[in-house]
Amino acid sequence: MAKTKYKTVWVCSSCGDSSPRWVGKCPSCGEWNTMVEEKVVASPSRTPSPVSARDSKAVALNDITTSDTPRIKLPSGELNRVLGGGLVPGALVLIGGEPGIGKSTLVLQNLLSIKSKDILYASGEESATQLKLRADRIGRGSDNLYIVCETSLEKIFEHIENIKPGIVVVDSIQTIASDILESSAGSVSQVRECAAQLLKYAKESGVPVLLIGHITKEGSLAGPKVLEHIVDAVLQFEGDNQYMYRILRAIKNRFGSTSEIGIYEMGQKGLREVLNPAELLVSVADENLSGVCIGVTVKGARPFLIEVQALVSTAAYGTPQRSVTGFDAKRMNMLLAVLEKRVGFKLAAKDVFLNIAGGIKVSDPALDLPVVCAILSSNFDTPVPHSVCMAGEVGLSGEIRPVARLEQRVAEANKLGMERIIVPRGNLKGVDLTGMNIKISEVSRVDEAFRLLFS
Repeated sequence: MAKTKYKTVWVCSSCGDSSPRWVGKCPSCGEWNTMVEEKVVASPSRTPSPVSARDSKAVALNDITTSDTPRIKLPSGELNRVLGGGLVPGALVLIGGEPGIGKSTLVLQNLLSIKSKDILYASGEESATQLKLRADRIGRGSDNLYIVCETSLEKIFEHIENIKPGIVVVDSIQTIASDILESSAGSVSQVRECAAQLLKYAKESGVPVLLIGHITKEGSLAGPKVLEHIVDAVLQFEGDNQYMYRILRAIKNRFGSTSEIGIYEMGQKGLREVLNPAELLVSVADENLSGVCIGVTVKGARPFLIEVQALVSTAAYGTPQRSVTGFDAKRMNMLLAVLEKRVGFKLAAKDVFLNIAGGIKVSDPALDLPVVCAILSSNFDTPVPHSVCMAGEVGLSGEIRPVARLEQRVAEANKLGMERIIVPRGNLKGVDLTGMNIKISEVSRVDEAFRLLFS
């Protein structure tokens, strides 16, 4: 029996690129001090045979037949939305998030509600007793969910062969190691090899595989960047452990949009879907407070109301501060410049603090108008009525520009009981307002919106 030969290579832990010798800076991604030593099987180089080229056959696009395989609907509607309508058979999905954010709870809670398929849950981090305690806390049991605590990829495949599950979960991919490599679990080569083997199994068998992964302190998924290229979808589960809400967003999705988000609330019995995000993102205070304005934003196909908070005060130390949470800081500085140049409000010597309530991050340009109204509301200590919401992009000349999907924004504000919505002038062309009881005010410039609110 021939002895297996190994060779030493240096692999970048950031992008997965390899080098025959150590270098301080990765030649591929440019990161410093990311090269780690790995032992790999030394396979002789082979030239492609001309026979293999004759084995494959080019097929015209119109001659390719596709099987209309229905997606696997998961119990969570929020998760189905982010996935693009459900779990695609044969898909490899990676779910990442900070420790303790609720990744395992999200997956286990959905799997416990599926009764039509056998499910294999391979855990390399927790014992079977710990998973049973989590299932008891969620308040659900299952006779078709099989738990195996294993870190060897080959043994996991043995359990797959015996059980023949309809869904496979690996928690987490950084704890799994293959026997064909000498490196330890979590190394670049192990993560890449295990993900490639699971991808091959998913595509050949048509069984969807869910991978749970760690993230680094910078907030990116741990392991080489090539891991994100191997999988079909990358879902990020994020939020603050100090808050109850969690946000699920798609970073990559071959079978759907990456602009959808799902919102959950963490409770004693697991995660609860938040069907109306306004209940978490908009305060229910009876009294009107200055510096608070309600905007209507759209994420993917989902409109929701969001609360913009601003605080303007005299600079105490000469140099004014600009602090932003949940919004683009450069865009806020641009809006402040528009207020000073085009409208005449002098804010250069004042501290400006801006916060998107609930901790959510938004990049919708339609929130420009709520941001400038909240800033001026705090500056003059004059509240904006809590029953008024708005949406509009602010241009550099002070004009209010049209925004996309206005009909959905107006319908959402009307459904949640808002009395008035301020929109850009001319943006209502083609918008069906049938059955809406909300009052719509059109404005064309920033100063016109101010006079409407504060006069």
